[in-house]
Amino acid sequence: MNMNIPKKIHIIGSVGSGKTTLARNLSRKYSIPYYELDNVVWKRHEDKDIRRSDEERDDLLAEIISSDRWIVEGAHNHDWVSRCFQNAELIIFLDTPYLVRIIRIIKRFILQKFGVEKANYTPTFKIFMKMFEWNNGFEKKSKPKILNMFRQDKFKSLIIKDNQKVDQYFY
Repeated sequence: MNMNIPKKIHIIGSVGSGKTTLARNLSRKYSIPYYELDNVVWKRHEDKDIRRSDEERDDLLAEIISSDRWIVEGAHNHDWVSRCFQNAELIIFLDTPYLVRIIRIIKRFILQKFGVEKANYTPTFKIFMKMFEWNNGFEKKSKPKILNMFRQDKFKSLIIKDNQKVDQYFY
């Protein structure tokens, strides 16, 4: 294993930015387990997802970040995620262009509706429309907070516009 590869990586970005794909690829390439924050928040059931209590969610995240190696990905930048940021050896902010994310949201919905791509949720039209709302909210509210956090807290961070180019940062 390349010694330049951090063992604790947090990936943050909007819906459609490529977080899960990047986490999955890094996980496979460097044999580091990855976790989706959405699955920390929600207990997945076939018929209906159930939101974990704040205590269950916090305990599960604490268990993940106390392990030796992990990749955590999600759009969340709330207080409950702060320990994950603090414990990460590297934070990658996928700042994929807004239009690219919109195209990916549309493509993902179509692929999920046809059963080509698996979803952790039922891909309803309501969730599809919510994704545009989340994307817009991320751009206007979360992105400035994340950039400010990087400036103030001196985290070891990468801001990447194209997740296909992430490998160049590890060598």
